[in-house]
Amino acid sequence: MASSLWTEDRFSCPICLDILKDPAALPCGHSYCMGCIKSHWDQDDRTGVYSCPQCRETFTPRPALCRNIILAEVVEKLKETGLSGPPAPESTAGPGDVLCDVCTGSQVRAVKSCLVCLASYCQTHLQPHCEAAPLKRHQLVEATGQLQEKICSSHDKPLEVYCHTDQRCICMLCTMDEHRGHDTVSAAAGRTEKQRQLQEIQTQTQRKIQEREKKLQELRQAGESFKGAGDSPSITVDSNFSFEAVRRAVSGLKERLEDIWNGESKSLSLSLSASSVKDISIVQAAEPRTRAEFLQCESELTLDPNTAHRHLRLSEGNRRVTWNEKTQPYPNHPGRFDCYYQVLCREGLSDRRCYWEVEYTGKVDIGVTYKGIGRKGEGDGCILGYNDKSWRLNCSESGYAVWHCKNETPVTARHSNRIGVYVDHEAGTLSFYSVSDQMILLHRFQTSFTEPLYPGFWVRWSGCGVKLLSSV
Repeated sequence: MASSLWTEDRFSCPICLDILKDPAALPCGHSYCMGCIKSHWDQDDRTGVYSCPQCRETFTPRPALCRNIILAEVVEKLKETGLSGPPAPESTAGPGDVLCDVCTGSQVRAVKSCLVCLASYCQTHLQPHCEAAPLKRHQLVEATGQLQEKICSSHDKPLEVYCHTDQRCICMLCTMDEHRGHDTVSAAAGRTEKQRQLQEIQTQTQRKIQEREKKLQELRQAGESFKGAGDSPSITVDSNFSFEAVRRAVSGLKERLEDIWNGESKSLSLSLSASSVKDISIVQAAEPRTRAEFLQCESELTLDPNTAHRHLRLSEGNRRVTWNEKTQPYPNHPGRFDCYYQVLCREGLSDRRCYWEVEYTGKVDIGVTYKGIGRKGEGDGCILGYNDKSWRLNCSESGYAVWHCKNETPVTARHSNRIGVYVDHEAGTLSFYSVSDQMILLHRFQTSFTEPLYPGFWVRWSGCGVKLLSSV
């Protein structure tokens, strides 16, 4: 009768999962083996805060433990009535599994992690979170070994919010602190938006691959036709007529066709090999490769004071812009940005190939835009990269991201405070490079430009700035 009403797991130590030995009850009511709870608390001596492994209630100072005589007698009686041996074992952890933080001295696989307790639990030690009303409100996720990565390093709260302004996950307290007034959504909504963007990129990638495959097939057919033309019957002409000039022209045309064919084949191979990444870069044969080659296309640029926001200070012959807390005495002008801290260059670029370099400090955005970008108010039409008239690269110490039509694409690359921008207006390419001891491509936009492009910059706040460089 006793075994049917009082099962063995009711008298098992939650730490060692064996029958209680010298049971000790904590102030919260949970019981453990005297030796197990002492060993567990010895690990907390350095912090001076001691907690119950089940309900996480904390105690300061360390409670004095006494043997629970009544519970010890009950356990002994139950052993005499036939209970023996440990309860059904938990799943043993294998390679790559997350371990239960409560189980000591054994490799027990955790099934859930708690973002409030910042701990992972096996099925047995998870029970309080399923039964106790206060613990039911804790946020549980699948067991993860990177628990700290899901927690805000500043506030120790779950990362439940996504900040569009800074492109990273934050906690609720961050929205009231350093991210106050930023464009934020729930982490779930941010994830959905990212998945939609990735789907669009995948669709565009497939379309570009198909276009390249079609173009390569046409080139192959043209090559076969060209080769077959040499086997066709020749036209009878005067024997005194010289074909030397014709032969030279045909030979040159053949070499040119083979160069194009080989170049397109190489471009297609590179495109196909990159189809698994989030964006695709179609390598243009005419694009420079070395910094010396890029500098041959260098454009001399100056900043246009009539476009600068009044918190932006221009200096060094209108080739440097910095954010300034004091407003500048610029006159009213229809081309001036009155809301966002942006400025454009005077020169509109429509040449086939243009290149320029900048150095930046702090958090800035480097981009190009058509002249028709909005200047007044807070709408998306006034922000570089938030509309179909402009493209931009966001630069900061934490990384890079490119924007167009308000769609963001993160870029992973080693940080450099010098950026090179290359535009081939005729080919419809806009490329951003990290410039250091070598040219590292950060991102390439492939589109069709219909108007001259004006370089532009968004200087976010104090301590940020951009300088136009010149190799001359």
